[in-house]
Amino acid sequence: MAALLGAGALASGESLAAPEARVHVVVIEGMQYTPATLEVRKGDTVVWQNKDPFPHTASAAGKVFESGSIDAGKSWKFIANTTGRFAYFCAFHPTMKGTLEVK
Repeated sequence: MAALLGAGALASGESLAAPEARVHVVVIEGMQYTPATLEVRKGDTVVWQNKDPFPHTASAAGKVFESGSIDAGKSWKFIANTTGRFAYFCAFHPTMKGTLEVK
């Protein structure tokens, strides 16, 4: 006789472990962030890679995160530990804008 699964019970092979954290990349090139909007899970790492020949920043409103200067050819990483929707920009080039959504 097959066992019945109650509400919240796990099927065979499922676990209670949280999903594994992932690494996401935002490329800075041509005076823009690609992707312009990135959705990640809490605990994921976001890496901004600067492929432009001059420095940029990833500066979130409210100082949720602040990369400081990311020199040409360099990168900066951030672990997304706070949920929410965070607009960010380049402090050197304020017309450059992006959004990080942490679920």
